[in-house]
Amino acid sequence: MDFAYSPQDHTFREEARTWLHTHTPGPPTRTPRAWERELGAAGWIGLGWDADGYGNRRATLTQQVVWAEEYARSGAPPRSGHIGENLLAPTLIAHGTEEQRARFLPPVARGEQLWCQGYSEPGAGSDLAGLRTAAVRDGDAYRITGQKIWTSLALEADWCFVLARTDPGSRRHHGLSFLLVPMDQPGRIEVRPIRQMSGTSEFNEVFFDGATAAAADLVGGEGEGWRVAMGLLAFERGVSTLAQQVGFQAELAEVVRLAVESGAIADPVLKDALVRQWAELRVMRWNALRTLGGAEGTRDPGAPSVAKLLWGRWHQRLGELAMRVRGPEALTGPVDWTPEDPYELDSLQRKFLFSRADTIYGGSDEIQRNIIAERVLGLPREPR
Repeated sequence: MDFAYSPQDHTFREEARTWLHTHTPGPPTRTPRAWERELGAAGWIGLGWDADGYGNRRATLTQQVVWAEEYARSGAPPRSGHIGENLLAPTLIAHGTEEQRARFLPPVARGEQLWCQGYSEPGAGSDLAGLRTAAVRDGDAYRITGQKIWTSLALEADWCFVLARTDPGSRRHHGLSFLLVPMDQPGRIEVRPIRQMSGTSEFNEVFFDGATAAAADLVGGEGEGWRVAMGLLAFERGVSTLAQQVGFQAELAEVVRLAVESGAIADPVLKDALVRQWAELRVMRWNALRTLGGAEGTRDPGAPSVAKLLWGRWHQRLGELAMRVRGPEALTGPVDWTPEDPYELDSLQRKFLFSRADTIYGGSDEIQRNIIAERVLGLPREPR
């Protein structure tokens, strides 16, 4: 695909940039939900959906790239609706029924419904096929029992899509089903935030104790959950990867600025490392554009794993470089900090600590290499 921007794309960019400039950052009291509704009312949610009649404006692939890049550059708030818009919606368009699309897509497009993802479990994170959460058919519903972990936005979400085992005698990726579960089930669903070493709690544990999901909210058919789940993971690393790279570019620029101001840039080893970071970021962008531009049905099945391998370690190295640039100061808190003060980190310290997980969450590096080896290179499968 030719990724040169057309006159229509430039017009679209100006429209997006102007709207974001006039609406960002917005009132300080605006909540994440209010921001999602604002985006939805203006038609900015669902640009990548290949479906009509669900409240989303249509946009070409290059225009989707334009919007993702302009959003990342604008300083707009982090998206609370990302999971519903970019993961659930494309999955329902590809695997759901017309009734499911008509029911769930419009509220997401309006910014009124937030979703979270129920995949990883203790002992079944990167090796997702080992999950043990069970769903038992009970008339017109399923009863779900088990635990999920590392669930983003679970405290705020209205719904969760859950991968559960509906065939109790099945093993590995067989006998799994993809269920849409309402989160407002007191006594049946409990959410516990996970405090990380950075001091924040972006992720949660979710416990299901007989939680119900309507049989009509089974996606793709019983026992077809693995196929649906793998399709969803392919959507996870689409256009949003380019927006992520815009954020990476800003982070790298901040580290370079500090290196110049502190004089650390005079160290030839450090300077070489920063240049390599810049060059690798350009490679990641070209790889993402090449992947997005592949003709339907001919895209490299290993492309999502390659992208994850590239950015995970790159971002870790950037956090390490930030600490090297800061020197001993990186190990200290604010100059006026006292032991009675709350635990505080600056943005670069948080980046360094949080990035330790980059090569684990979303599929560990080891699992990504196995996928490439087995599904792309045709090497023998790893013994189970």
